[in-house]
Amino acid sequence: MVNYIWAGMSIIGIIYAMINGTMDQVNEAIFSSASEAVTLSIGLISVLVFWLGLMRIAEKAGILSKLSAFFKPLVTRLFPDIPKDHPAMGYILSNFIANLFGLGNAATPMGIKAMKEMKLLSNSDKASRSMITFLVINTSSLTLIPTTVIAIRMQYQSAAPTEIVGTTIIATLITTSFAIIIDRLFYLKRVSKNKK
Repeated sequence: MVNYIWAGMSIIGIIYAMINGTMDQVNEAIFSSASEAVTLSIGLISVLVFWLGLMRIAEKAGILSKLSAFFKPLVTRLFPDIPKDHPAMGYILSNFIANLFGLGNAATPMGIKAMKEMKLLSNSDKASRSMITFLVINTSSLTLIPTTVIAIRMQYQSAAPTEIVGTTIIATLITTSFAIIIDRLFYLKRVSKNKK
């Protein structure tokens, strides 16, 4: 669906530019944006490599396992359908920790593996309660240190690229809290509806 929307917007833009005689400006915008995107991507590689390396060191030093142990009681409460020692729990914890450090690229493979394990656990084609909760929390912008955004701000010579950390933490607390509350409300509503 998104592909169709993007294609439609592009076609409308090009036709509008042809009618108004501004195709040269559209061409310039396309190529300058493409060049800027490549430059930005290359600039982000160094920061992402740094943080992924740091995560690897933290993993080898046992910091991630300690963080996982710290968050495990909370996560087991969020996902009561999943047994404590199930592989899905490990993937969920790894996904959450990577997201907390703003490493969405590192979090995605863990999230996919967690979803696969939860699907095997539910043994159904429908999304289970745990799958819905996991998706809701992931889309609530679970981030404490937005490393990618900091890298972009550094790329554009921001005077204080890390000044967004405080607001990011506050935003995460608000959005994730509301996401969990809404998830629980919809779950309770669904349970009461099934009882009738």
